[in-house]
Amino acid sequence: MLKSKTFVKKTRAGGVMKIVREHYLRDDIWCGSEACRECKQESTVLQAEACIESNLCPYPHYVVPDTNVVLHQIDVLEDPVIRNVIILQTVLQEVRHRSAPVYKRLKDMIQAKEKLVYTFTNEHHRYKDINWETYIEREQGESANDRNDRAIRVAVKWYSQHLKADGLKVVLLTDDQGNKEKAEESSLVVYKFDEYVKNLTANPELVDRLALSKDDKAEIISSKVLFPEHLPLSKIQSGIKSGTFLQGTFKASRDNYLEATVFVQGEGEESTEVLIQGLQNLNRAVHQDVVAVQLLPRNQWVLPSSVVLQDDGAAKDDDVDGDEEEKALRISAAEAAGKPTGKIVGIIKRNWRPFCGMLNVSQIKESTRHLFTPADRRIPRIRIETRQASTLVGQRIMVAIDGWPKNSRYPNGHFVRSLGSAGEKGTEEAVLLLEHDVPHQAFSQNVLSFLPKMPWGITPEDMIKRQDLRHLTVCSVDPPGCTDIDDALHCRELENGNLEVGVHIADVSHFIRPGNALDKEAANRGTTVYLCGKRIDMVPELLSSNLCSLRSNVESVIGLKASLTYAEAQMRIDDTNKKDDITESLRGLNKLAKILKRKRIENGALTLSSLEVRFHIDSETHDPIDLQTKELMETNSMVEEFMLLANISVAQKIYDEFPDCALLRKHPAPPPSNYDILLKAAKSKNVEIHTDSAKALADSLDVAKVDGFSYFNTLLRILATRCMMQAVYFCSGMDSDFHHYGLASPIYTHFTSPIRRYADIIVHRLLAVAIGADITYPDLMDKHKQSALCNNLNYRHKMSQYAQRASVAFHTQLFFKSRGILNEEGFVLFVRKNAIIVLIPKFGLEGTVFFDSKDKAGPSLVFDEEGPTLKVEQTTFHIFDKVKVTISLDDSNIQHQKIRMALTEPVIPGVSVAAPDVEPQAKKPKVDR
Repeated sequence: MLKSKTFVKKTRAGGVMKIVREHYLRDDIWCGSEACRECKQESTVLQAEACIESNLCPYPHYVVPDTNVVLHQIDVLEDPVIRNVIILQTVLQEVRHRSAPVYKRLKDMIQAKEKLVYTFTNEHHRYKDINWETYIEREQGESANDRNDRAIRVAVKWYSQHLKADGLKVVLLTDDQGNKEKAEESSLVVYKFDEYVKNLTANPELVDRLALSKDDKAEIISSKVLFPEHLPLSKIQSGIKSGTFLQGTFKASRDNYLEATVFVQGEGEESTEVLIQGLQNLNRAVHQDVVAVQLLPRNQWVLPSSVVLQDDGAAKDDDVDGDEEEKALRISAAEAAGKPTGKIVGIIKRNWRPFCGMLNVSQIKESTRHLFTPADRRIPRIRIETRQASTLVGQRIMVAIDGWPKNSRYPNGHFVRSLGSAGEKGTEEAVLLLEHDVPHQAFSQNVLSFLPKMPWGITPEDMIKRQDLRHLTVCSVDPPGCTDIDDALHCRELENGNLEVGVHIADVSHFIRPGNALDKEAANRGTTVYLCGKRIDMVPELLSSNLCSLRSNVESVIGLKASLTYAEAQMRIDDTNKKDDITESLRGLNKLAKILKRKRIENGALTLSSLEVRFHIDSETHDPIDLQTKELMETNSMVEEFMLLANISVAQKIYDEFPDCALLRKHPAPPPSNYDILLKAAKSKNVEIHTDSAKALADSLDVAKVDGFSYFNTLLRILATRCMMQAVYFCSGMDSDFHHYGLASPIYTHFTSPIRRYADIIVHRLLAVAIGADITYPDLMDKHKQSALCNNLNYRHKMSQYAQRASVAFHTQLFFKSRGILNEEGFVLFVRKNAIIVLIPKFGLEGTVFFDSKDKAGPSLVFDEEGPTLKVEQTTFHIFDKVKVTISLDDSNIQHQKIRMALTEPVIPGVSVAAPDVEPQAKKPKVDR
């Protein structure tokens, strides 16, 4: 059936245009209940025998949540206890429009068969025997929200009448008092959501997961106003338009809980950083929120604090004045001015998510209100209400924020779920994956359905557009234990004496076709995440470790002759007795790689440095039994050079063919201020570093030496690594600066690792179209969609790096757990106002050694920003000074276990302090393969 609406619209030319909107209604949409006697249903979802047990509704019933209940109570709705749920099309569309994360969780819930969730398309439904449509028109003067609420009530009324004869009731769940009253006027069964949940007979702990209502929030805040009022969105928008306010992303500091930075994106690539200091100026913004910031007068601009200031964990009352804790901050701020400084005046978009952490149980007897401490130091403590405190002690739990009133020192939230005992490997691994937003759920059956059927083999059709290279001596060279091998090489001498090199990359795009569930899942994951002893695959294992992985002596178009580790390849090259084809191929590759590398460096490519560690894992306990820095061989560089060359060549090819939609990768040049610490460090040893260009930097690093200090150049390159910007993916049609600073290349992309990077799959598709091996599709040629894809890929890549570092940090703690106290040599990498950051080369560790203490009077400290130097009593610390420390594990705080360092040399009378946060050094951005 068709409903149509005709109206006229004036055109710019002054004429009128007749517009007809058509809305189709169907009489064959079934209700989804197995108990229904009227609908001729192909399949059913809702079951009469599996209804929720409730004191409030002690009869068989289905529940229909409205939009706000889904948006705010998804943590409860996801629980297995809540089943036989009807999600109306109206609700689904509203949720999709208002919250992408909740929409995804709702879709997952709908697809989980055991949840018994049925989607009813009420917006297109007309009951066949009675002139009763669940689709309704918006009435004159009615808001879109009120129309949708009415549509929900109409659908619930239809369901109630439709299933009445089957002995089933339909319950509307809403937290909107007005909607509830109108539903009651229509004789519907309706309850507030918290009222319904509190009367469930199973899982009483679900009450803890309820998001706080407005009434609940009013009960737990003090009368004292602690923060300025947030401006309404209308005022924020007009302020941004006039230039009074700036819009940016709020980034809280890890080292100072009273400090943050707002990154304001300007025109083109220009961006501004606005410093925020003090609780009132931070004004309830949470890390990653999009905020409106107002600049303070120039005479109030300050520099970032040099103090490392961490919340001591003690709960502070809402009525306690916060001036005392900000005293150290103000002293630091008063020393100099210069950086744009501002205050948060409003929140444009909250970026809240469930946070992992631990419960701090209240000392008040019988209290149900407790503070939750997030694992991420950038997130404030959260006040929650729970009756399970005694069972949650020592557990890692998840908590969601519901709101942050201006009268409360802490945001209010609710318990989501427990992850397990703190400190256990499984629990900590789950925490780091959740905290870094790494998709790690098992691949759904829908995704797996698009995998090739086994056994799989090469068919004649496969070879029509392929070149058979199985006669060549192709081999792979990878780290030990690698099973997702997607690149290989060959080298052979031609009749004219030239050397031919082949770079062979697995054709993952052959198995993953555009737009299907497998493709969408890979695009969302973006990258494979490598943790210590575990890999979170971007694509299912059948592809990552089997069909797409290049394995020796396995039938494939590439036909790999050997799968070697870096060490095995190096031994072959070095063994003069070996003359076989594989070894000769490796020698040819190594010879050419050295020439390529020399030319790259001559062109200004950077060779930076960082200390990467490798764990040797016990095969039974999976605990780390040894830890050492990775040793790089010639063969590492050999593979790197040809992967770089292939990436550059493919980048040029796809850009030439598709100048508006090529997926490329660039590395922006750092702003001059980034080099300040590097220049100061070099100057402290009377060494001059030039940063006018990548080549100038590379050349000056090459000659930077200090007599009697052989490790100086490595330290300098480590510091130079910290000055670099992050390399990013981008769409060629949306940018004009393609240059890759670190590689000194005018154009670059990622092509050589399609098993573990989705960017490479897109590049493969572009290349396949360019050479006539495949056909294009709309999204591939849409620069806006390509740009949005790049944003997700950049985010996933960044988070995977953070997750990997967190995994290394945790395994480092496990390594030191049973080793007592170790004495090691290190170097001062940074100097702060109250601490030094020490690098331990042997283990790739960095640790902060503090020289102040809250418990007792500290030593005399004199900090010189220009040096930078820190004078502790009579000892002055400079960057790169050699020190000796003891290393041990401090597990007194089970949530934030850490490696502590205590200074042993130089000896400072009366000083014996330890480092609170020791982290493995960040991975170097040198190899952008």
